[in-house]
Amino acid sequence: MGTARYSGEFKRDAVALVESSGRRVSSVARELGVNPESLRQWVARSRAEAAASGAGGEGPLTPAEREELRRLRRQVRELELEKEILRKAAQYFQGDGPMTGRWRFISDHRDLYGIQRLCRAMGVSASGFYRWIAAAAARAARRSADDDLGARIEEIHGESNGTYGVPRITRELRERHGPINHKRVARLMRERGLAGRHLRRTVRMTIADRSVPPAPDLVGRDFRAAAPDVRWCGDITYLPVGGSWMYLATVIDMHSRRVVGWSLAEHMRSGLVVDAVRSAVGVRGGNVHGVVFHSDRGAQYTSAAFAEVCRAHGIRRSMGRVGSSYDNAMAESFFATLKRELLYGSRWLTRAQARSEMFSWLAWYNRRRHHSALGYRSPVEFEQESSAIDTLRLVA
Repeated sequence: MGTARYSGEFKRDAVALVESSGRRVSSVARELGVNPESLRQWVARSRAEAAASGAGGEGPLTPAEREELRRLRRQVRELELEKEILRKAAQYFQGDGPMTGRWRFISDHRDLYGIQRLCRAMGVSASGFYRWIAAAAARAARRSADDDLGARIEEIHGESNGTYGVPRITRELRERHGPINHKRVARLMRERGLAGRHLRRTVRMTIADRSVPPAPDLVGRDFRAAAPDVRWCGDITYLPVGGSWMYLATVIDMHSRRVVGWSLAEHMRSGLVVDAVRSAVGVRGGNVHGVVFHSDRGAQYTSAAFAEVCRAHGIRRSMGRVGSSYDNAMAESFFATLKRELLYGSRWLTRAQARSEMFSWLAWYNRRRHHSALGYRSPVEFEQESSAIDTLRLVA
C-alpha cells in the first residue's frame, strides 16, 4: 500500500493531541499509527516555530518595569479568583433565570469573597443586589403562585395526553380560571420540560443534482471486500457545535471498516468530500488505482470536483439509489456508532474542541475499538492480520 503521506492538517492535529493530552510522543504515535520519530519531528518543528515567533531579547528590569510586573501579577491573581468564582457560579444557572442565579450565588458566597468582588465578577451592581434582598418576600409570593399555576398546567397537559402546547393550554386555563398571560404559561411549561407533541424536524443531508448523470451501483448492497483498497464507501453527516453545525465526510474501507480518510468543515461544499478522499489516498500511500468508492447521489458526490479527484487517482465511482439508506448501509452504520459513542451526552462548544475530540476518537476507533463483524478485532488489527495471511499464502 506504499508509504503514508500525511497532510498538513493531519500533522497539526497530531501535534495538538500531543500538546493538549500531556502524553508521551511514543504513546500518541502508537495510537495514531505513525512513526514516533516523525511525530517527534512534527512536535519539535511546531515548538521551534512558536518560539521563533515570540523570540526577543530580555535585559534587567527597570524599577518601573518591576512595578508594572507586580501590578500585572496582582491582576492575574484577581483574574484567577474571578475565574474560580465563575466556575462555582455555573451550577446556579441550572433552572433559574440568569439574574436570579447571579443574586442567589452572591448571597450564598458573600462572606467568602465579598459583595463588591462578586458583583464585579457577575457583571451586576451592588445596589441591585441589595434591592433583590429587600424583595425576598414578594418573590416568595410569586413563586407560590407559579407553583399553583404550574400544577394546573401539568394537569391540563396530562389530560391532553401530552399533545397540548402553549396556545391550547393558555386557552384552557382562561376558560377554567380567567385571564392568564400566555408568556407566563410558556415560561412555566419550559421550566417543567413540558411541550406540545410535534414531528421532529431533521436535517436533510442528501440533495441530488438531477442534471448530472449518476455513476452505476458497483456494490449492490454487498459491503464485503476481499482485501484493503478494493472497495471504499463514504457519506456526510452533521455535528452540532455551539449554536451551529459542522459537517463530517468519511472514507471507510469495506474490508476492515477502517476510516482511512475524513474531513471536518463548516460547509457542505464539494471540497469537503474531495478533502476526505485526498486524505484517504495519502494514508494509503498514494497508490489506490482501481479502488471502488461507493456513496449516495448527493450533489457533493456528483460534482465535477469530486469526479476529477477520483479520475486523477484511478478511483471508480459507485452510487446507490436516491433516498435509500440501505444502499450505503456501512457508512450509515458508522455514523450511528459515532453519534452513540462519541456525541451522546456530550456538547461541543467550539470548533477546535470538536476537531480535537473527533481526531482522538477516530484514532481510537481505528486502532482500539473491537468490532463484532471483525471477530472483535480493531480495523487496523484486522488489516494487519489479513496482510500477514496474504504474505504466508504468497510464500507457500
